[in-house]
Amino acid sequence: MKQQILRGRAAGLCLALAAGLAHASDAGGVKIGVLTDMAGVTADATGKGSVEAARLAIEEIGGSVLGKPISLVSGDHQHRPDIGSSMVRKWYDTDDVDVVVDVPNSSVALAVQGIAREKKKLVLFSSPGTTALSQAQCSPYGVQWTYTTYALSRGTATAVVNEGNKRWFILASDYAFGKQLAADTEAVVKANGGEVAGTVYHPLNASDFASFLLQAQASKAQIIAIANAGGDTISAIKQAAEFGIGGAQQLAAMLLLITDVHSLGLQAAQKTYLTVPSYWDMNDGTRAFAKKFEARVGRPPTFLQAGVYGSVRHYLQAVKAAGTVEADAVMAKMKSLPIDDPFSLNARIREDGLVVRDMMLAQVKTPAQSKAPWDYYNIVRTIPGATLAWPLSDSQCPLVKP
Repeated sequence: MKQQILRGRAAGLCLALAAGLAHASDAGGVKIGVLTDMAGVTADATGKGSVEAARLAIEEIGGSVLGKPISLVSGDHQHRPDIGSSMVRKWYDTDDVDVVVDVPNSSVALAVQGIAREKKKLVLFSSPGTTALSQAQCSPYGVQWTYTTYALSRGTATAVVNEGNKRWFILASDYAFGKQLAADTEAVVKANGGEVAGTVYHPLNASDFASFLLQAQASKAQIIAIANAGGDTISAIKQAAEFGIGGAQQLAAMLLLITDVHSLGLQAAQKTYLTVPSYWDMNDGTRAFAKKFEARVGRPPTFLQAGVYGSVRHYLQAVKAAGTVEADAVMAKMKSLPIDDPFSLNARIREDGLVVRDMMLAQVKTPAQSKAPWDYYNIVRTIPGATLAWPLSDSQCPLVKP
């Protein structure tokens, strides 16, 4: 009898401890982890700016939710899945982080998606573009917030091919993101009656693109698609200008950020086509946010940083509506509540975790067209989100019911 009582007390203690752990984050407030790139190839487009974007979203909601403070931690994954995974495990297991955001680098993002699924914790991806996050490796706890390689390639390639530019050459980075972007671009070009004369891959952080650009020139392609990111995009476009590319051959950037254009200068980047989920100068709301962001960071946000702001803002609204930080309850609210930040056009979270949103086809202005600092894009047209999202009928996501 005494042993039964002791066992009962022990079981009760375990249940109490489990309950206490389950609600530890509720008791201490909400904690957000920004996993980003502080010194690598995408640091300018994410990094400290992503942290400030998250902080602005927190301040906008008043710094607290459910009567408790919102706190922020950040870390640099150094583009290594092992470092990113270790950091996120610690955040989830011992630091009471409720949600991880940003995560530039698709390889790191896929590793983090697996951990979040295992831990039943939320992760909101603003910066990685691989479609796997909302396809084969989708998760009930993950949201692909800002863009996918499929959306960007479909938006740009469809428009450019349909203007008569049928022959393409693809220059891509040799890792998961670049390979996915190249494959998506080739599929869209061919689906619209074009052809791909060749594809060449370069290593991450390449310094010399001469051999790759010579192959592109020799292909006689009308369009050279640049399928990489950050510093690699800047180097490729800058060296393409030095090679005299820009006459009979034009560039189409599959992922080009406003910081890339700024680093290149309009003389080198002018007339380049691109698809953007958002732009700092698209409406009064984005301009107001950009003014606050620029006061802290020194320039307007990239669309990746705008995505961090929007995802954190929507998450905190969902926490408030759910009355808890419990992941399943918050995710249900995130999917049911309208997305209303100024950077998101007709946006909603689909059952596979993808945010379907309208995007814009843009073209980089010429130096003569630009009238103010960071006035870099002509918006050609709005592209309906439904045409940019992977069809649910072909979904590989287990969450999508046939």
